[in-house]
Amino acid sequence: MSITACRCDSGKPFARCCGPFLSGREQARTPKQLMRSRYTAYALGGHGDYLMKTWHPGTVGPLSAEILDEVTLDWRGLEILDEDQKGDRGRVDFKATYVDEAGNSHVHHEHSAFLRVKGKWLYVEGKMRDVVIQDASA
Repeated sequence: MSITACRCDSGKPFARCCGPFLSGREQARTPKQLMRSRYTAYALGGHGDYLMKTWHPGTVGPLSAEILDEVTLDWRGLEILDEDQKGDRGRVDFKATYVDEAGNSHVHHEHSAFLRVKGKWLYVEGKMRDVVIQDASA
């Protein structure tokens, strides 16, 4: 068993946190778990199939597993600000920090919406606000 900390900043080992979701052994039971596991999938890369399977087909658009497999940003941390679940609808408000190719630090602030379809939580959409917090050229 790996004792590597999960990338979602839960404080739990990956093998007991997002690992079982990304491997398909378990399914997220809450919108918060799904959001954490999706963040981890983006941070690690190579989990495009998982991201596609957990995205509502009506809102995924032209994305593909191959595109989502790529690591395009250096994700540095996740903070859950708020969460809510009522029946088959849920939302998670979070901030994720990352560094872009130019070395600029950003905060990705998103209000995500989730829907449970046939017992499975799916990401529907996110309303985002991205803020540069440090300019590498300064």
